[in-house]
Amino acid sequence: MFARITQFKMKPGTREAATAKMNELKAEIMGMPVMHCFINVMNEDGSGYVISVVESEETSNANAPKVAELWGHFAEFMEGPPAPAGFDVVAHWDKG
Repeated sequence: MFARITQFKMKPGTREAATAKMNELKAEIMGMPVMHCFINVMNEDGSGYVISVVESEETSNANAPKVAELWGHFAEFMEGPPAPAGFDVVAHWDKG
């Protein structure tokens, strides 16, 4: 498995609107090929990370155009462009 971890920063006062937009886009986010897991974490100041786990780095790269399209929905809320980095998953534990 492969994880794409993307750091972002929302403009002050946009956290609620950005969260609502994310929830509107849930079907598109989770509908990307071989999406295992999507986690979004954000502090009150709007700084945060998106962690998405997919089958492979190749899958992650193939999803890149859709990911860019989805991030585009948040442009008005963001202080700057998101900063993604990719990693091989060495452990993926779930209590469920």
